[in-house]
Amino acid sequence: MNTIVHKADTRGHANHGWLNAHHTFSFANYHDPERVHFGVLRVLNDDVIQGGGGFGMHPHDNMEIITIPLQGALEHKDSMGNSGVIRKNEIQVMSAGTGVFHSEFNKSTSEAVNLLQIWVFPNKRDVEPRYEQIAFDPKERHNRLQQVLSPNPDDEGMWVYQDTWFHRGNLDQGFETRYQLKKKGNGLYLFVIEGEVTVANQSLERRDGMGIWNADQFQLQANTQAEVLLMEVPMDLAY
Repeated sequence: MNTIVHKADTRGHANHGWLNAHHTFSFANYHDPERVHFGVLRVLNDDVIQGGGGFGMHPHDNMEIITIPLQGALEHKDSMGNSGVIRKNEIQVMSAGTGVFHSEFNKSTSEAVNLLQIWVFPNKRDVEPRYEQIAFDPKERHNRLQQVLSPNPDDEGMWVYQDTWFHRGNLDQGFETRYQLKKKGNGLYLFVIEGEVTVANQSLERRDGMGIWNADQFQLQANTQAEVLLMEVPMDLAY
């Protein structure tokens, strides 16, 4: 088993006033050659957007983009004609494919929105762009790893053009579980949204991240009430 730990206070940080962003991997003006990606996981941004703030229309292509609001509501519009609001316990997926423009703004003028934006390299290039948004019942992840993303449109949760599986868990103190990787050769990146956990004998705190590869399974224990996001991804960047 190989592991790498990214403590919360080692992330890239940019505070623009309207946007307070933390970058687990190199992004925008933050560049660390040792932290460009984890397998096909390219971006893991922890953004706080102040009331009324947001990103105007901007382009993406050939990237799977996953947005997970943790607090507040995010308003989305795109060149495919989609328009809506994403709230806590909802997830949005956008396959940028041949190219898409979109904007993201805080729906509120007074309360901040906190979101995770995640980019994954796809296994197919130049697909027709697509959009998906689903609400998930938080009760289904109480002391359970709730699958929210997979490569299969017929499977539980949402899907992307990549052999990746995402799970979320809201865990009581003392709860233990084992995660079995679903595809041989994949790795897993675990992000602690809240609380403290121990993963493969490594203690992690709020907003810490840990990558694991060359392993088939590992043990996870909640040391406090905790919320976690598990992202299983291919380690090979080849299309």
